[in-house]
Amino acid sequence: MIAAGGTIGILGGGQLGRMLTMAAAQLGYRCHTFDPNADSGAADVCAEFTSAPWADRNALARFAEECDVVTYEFENVPLGAARTIPADKLFPSARALEIAQDRLHEKAFAEDQGGRPAPYAQVDSLDDLMTAVGRIGAPGILKTRRDGYDGKGQWRIDSEREAEALRLPSSSLIYEGFVRFAAEFSVILVRGQDGEVRFWDSAQNVHNDGILATSCLPPASVIAAQIPAARALAERIAAALGYVGVLSCEFFATEHGPVFNEMAPRVHNSGHWTIEGAVTSQFENHVRAICGLPLGDTALVLPNVQMTNLIGNDVNRANELLGTPGMHLHLYGKSEAREGRKMGHVTRVWA
Repeated sequence: MIAAGGTIGILGGGQLGRMLTMAAAQLGYRCHTFDPNADSGAADVCAEFTSAPWADRNALARFAEECDVVTYEFENVPLGAARTIPADKLFPSARALEIAQDRLHEKAFAEDQGGRPAPYAQVDSLDDLMTAVGRIGAPGILKTRRDGYDGKGQWRIDSEREAEALRLPSSSLIYEGFVRFAAEFSVILVRGQDGEVRFWDSAQNVHNDGILATSCLPPASVIAAQIPAARALAERIAAALGYVGVLSCEFFATEHGPVFNEMAPRVHNSGHWTIEGAVTSQFENHVRAICGLPLGDTALVLPNVQMTNLIGNDVNRANELLGTPGMHLHLYGKSEAREGRKMGHVTRVWA
């Protein structure tokens, strides 16, 4: 167990690191963030900040020495950098990071645990793509295997003709069959060092242009019926990885049951509502888990919750939104509002 006053290291300095730092401070911990970007949102609130390239092994070693435990706030931390951290200090493990960084490995891993992803195929050439479209059908989505997020690195293909005309990027790709779904939802769990697992209620998610727009509770009935099966898969994934911390899995609710979309080995945007909407937030429980503390209660505070992302110029409506009863504002300290950039979020909780 890491005693209060200890130092938590965070690889990555974005808004998730910022909110982890704030939760850790409430439990008496100091946070030391490592990020190549010196203009980091977490830098505003953490006790210490190291800005150095991910390839700087000496800087990473010094960082690890100064921390009692280390975690990461996004899954695109280079695997080599994560493996610089001693394995007994890093939670979740580098293995979880390795799987989540590659969509092909991620889907195969979920299948190994009994999950059902969309039909998919590895694509390394135009011939591979044409074979995949012929076998799986169109429409479908061509994605980069690595580094894509919030709709980036994705191309919708509606026909074989479109596929044939596409100029493929040089990166490794995956083709996924289009899933006809009624709704999207997340399963977010926390797993302690002793293997205890707790779940938050599952929010119904709505995306615009590949970016999460809202997460709402309670979810539609079609989601509620599929939560037990989705939770069972998420728990098997966590157990197979020996996971410690918050794990997020996204699903499509379909007429044939839940279809696994992707996992994130970290706190997740669709769980931001837990700060005000749950007894213990995803951020606090992540800190509790990696520090070896007892896990907190994940129950809802009130039955209705809606989290809305403030994307780009939406941030200009912040004061207007604050006028709504029960509304809570979180801004991420980003100076420039750009299209598609998450600037903050608001959460409303009501009876």
